[in-house]
Amino acid sequence: MANKIPRVPVREQDPKVRAANFDEVCYGYNMEEASLEATRCLGCKKPRCVEACPVSVRIPDFIRCIVEGDIAAAAKTIAQDSLLPSVCGRVCPQETQCEGACILGVKGEPVAIGKLERFVGDWGREHRLTLAEPAPRNGHKVAVIGSGPAGLACAADLAKLGYEVTVFEVLHRPGGVLQYGIPEFRLPKKEVVEPEVENVRRLGVKIETDVVVGRTLTIDQLMDEEGFEAVFIGSGAGLPRFMGIPGENLNGVVSANEFLTRTNLMHAYDQQYDTPIYTGDRVVVVGGGNVAMDAVRTARRLGAESSIVYRRSEAELPARREEVHHAKEEGIDFRMLTNPVEVLGDERGWVTGVRCVRMELGEPDASGRRSPVEIPGSEFDMPCDVVIMALGTSPNPLIAATTPGLEVNRRGCLEASPDGATTREGVFAGGDAVTGAATVILAMGAGRKAAAAIDNYIQSKA
Repeated sequence: MANKIPRVPVREQDPKVRAANFDEVCYGYNMEEASLEATRCLGCKKPRCVEACPVSVRIPDFIRCIVEGDIAAAAKTIAQDSLLPSVCGRVCPQETQCEGACILGVKGEPVAIGKLERFVGDWGREHRLTLAEPAPRNGHKVAVIGSGPAGLACAADLAKLGYEVTVFEVLHRPGGVLQYGIPEFRLPKKEVVEPEVENVRRLGVKIETDVVVGRTLTIDQLMDEEGFEAVFIGSGAGLPRFMGIPGENLNGVVSANEFLTRTNLMHAYDQQYDTPIYTGDRVVVVGGGNVAMDAVRTARRLGAESSIVYRRSEAELPARREEVHHAKEEGIDFRMLTNPVEVLGDERGWVTGVRCVRMELGEPDASGRRSPVEIPGSEFDMPCDVVIMALGTSPNPLIAATTPGLEVNRRGCLEASPDGATTREGVFAGGDAVTGAATVILAMGAGRKAAAAIDNYIQSKA
């Protein structure tokens, strides 16, 4: 019977209205909608969805609780593996993870696991449900660098095991990419991010902001002078990449990282804040990932006519299908099989446009995607005032440069084993600092694995 019920759609803001505001796009399920969608779950004995979840949330168990009407039990079930359900329910790529493995998806639509997780997380927050209690202290101290998804997940698991955990955050607000990278219309900060960070604090985790590890203090100082027996590095990948084309140093060329940080962390979207940000009348965003979608949709909301330029076809876009769909609804112009070769400017040094060439797809490259090949003589100019480069990021080299024995690979990412052990004893790492820019849930999974490895490491020495 369950698979005869069609997937329950989620209500959304009208595209014409939301393209001019920063309110959340999706409204999420209400109780009736969540209950109906939950009945679609088959409750598989060997749930493939759990295997496909990087943090192994007990998905059929929490969905069963929804069917039974016990949302508090559903929230507590999720909390055993994740204290960020409202975040994950909003921003995880469920279509390639839990929902991608759902058996119902073979012949129809998978269960809307992400929307159900969001519903449970939001219900728990609205009903002030206590999901986390401090554990008795075991007498050991661990430092966590970075308060993004990897750091928060690692800190939470260690605190549950009784460790005294201090998180050191470089910015003035905790949350990492949840705070500075993902726009308000996808992930509200005050309503969602801050309460879920608070859940981690309730476990007894201390969070110190405005601390630049490598400048304010070093890993050696943390271990030798501050008494931390192990360190987890979850500092993310905040160093932007550029193309290296002529004109990239003109005024009006920015990284997506800077553009989104100014908007999100510095409240450029809020007229009460006088945040320096410039979009002009026309913005071109170079790239095709989720960050590119976030940047182009943000520019649209700030009043600019906004376009995506991507060198492959739409089929190869790495962004989530939902994000591409929402961007198109909001009037974003997609220029596929197009690659910038020069940024054009005026005599005052300001951007006036982008010179592009058309591309065609050749043979598959190492990633399995067909390589884009330039079409000779196909140059054309796109007038614009701002160019936003969304070409991926790599880890900041500061921590590795100030920590003897900590090795990085050719991409500048920290060398670490599958459980997070680095080349320096007692130092572990995970998330984007190891993989380069990836997803929130993969970073959380890495943080949880490292927490288990840190526990083994410290207990083996005790």
